[in-house]
Amino acid sequence: MSTPVNFSLEDQQQLRQTIEAVAHKRVAPRAAEIDAKAEYPQDMFDLLKEMGLFALPFPAEYGGTGSSVAACIAVEELGRFCYNTGYLLITQWGPVGAILAGGREDQKAKYLNGLLKGDLRAALSVTEPGGGSDVANIITRADKRPGGYALTGTKIFATNSSVADFVLVAAKTSPGRGHNNIGLFIMGKGTPGFLVARHENKLGARGVPSCELRFDEAFVPEENVLGEGSKGFKLVMEAFNRTRPIIGARGVGLARGALELATRFVKERQAFGQSVSEFQGIQWMLADMQMQIEAARLLVYKAAGMVDQGVSGKALAPWAAMAKCFATDMAMKVATDAVQLFGSAGISKDNPIERYFRDAKVTQIIEGTNQIQRNIIGRYVIDTLG
Repeated sequence: MSTPVNFSLEDQQQLRQTIEAVAHKRVAPRAAEIDAKAEYPQDMFDLLKEMGLFALPFPAEYGGTGSSVAACIAVEELGRFCYNTGYLLITQWGPVGAILAGGREDQKAKYLNGLLKGDLRAALSVTEPGGGSDVANIITRADKRPGGYALTGTKIFATNSSVADFVLVAAKTSPGRGHNNIGLFIMGKGTPGFLVARHENKLGARGVPSCELRFDEAFVPEENVLGEGSKGFKLVMEAFNRTRPIIGARGVGLARGALELATRFVKERQAFGQSVSEFQGIQWMLADMQMQIEAARLLVYKAAGMVDQGVSGKALAPWAAMAKCFATDMAMKVATDAVQLFGSAGISKDNPIERYFRDAKVTQIIEGTNQIQRNIIGRYVIDTLG
């Protein structure tokens, strides 16, 4: 296991201040347009690359800080202003985590440096038309061929896939249901039989494309099989565990942005001869929103700190699930209350708060629905506290 860089409190504060300043100046002015046009924000990708943020949560030997806490700070501050810009980091970090967890040394040498510098882009594809949460029941096949595997099947909601240089694809290496026959395959752009098809017209997270993928005997050579061919499920789960606190941080950032917008609005709005912010009922709503944000932040950074301490597998899973589930449920509640505080203005496309509302809903679903997170947490409770 790699030794993390000593990322001190002073370093954390400096990183937060730097990203906040850049986000306010360069990210915030683009947020509404990215959402409205549902176009990939190449300028935001270039900005993140320029700042060296893609390497944040990864070991020093690959140019990172070795800190999931640093990654959470970056995503939280970006998420205050633009969900999609923070999402650009997360879509890169899932595949990197899988390669770090299960890749051979030659695979790490080939892909990681480019991914962490932003010279390469990747996607992780698990979800299928028949379901997303039940990974063990995927039906995309990886049939053994001389020198590799031929993939056949269909995936959906493969985020970042249309701009990625390669996609990590989960597929069955033998028939039947189960976790022990799922492989993870590095599918390069332009592979014969591999098609990036329909783009989803999404409710939120509109700037980062999610697409249908089709495989018709698309050949993957042995050198592009990640780790051991039947260990794909474990690699996917470990990648999810490591990124779920970061998904939670995005919920915290989104909620902070929504609360800031709502607070400014009620301070400026007049009703019955006084500022709306002077009504006790309004102040209680704002108080609840602030408390929920701070509680979620503590849980998120606890889970991120566990990642930085080297906790993994079953020991990390329930804490990662709690961080993701609590923070994203909180983001949805805060965004809903913020829309309410805006009144009729809150349902207008002319106000940014409705964008926060739509994006908040997405956080409850991606990277494992919050119902699945509750399954993980419930099993932990039964196994350890009963």
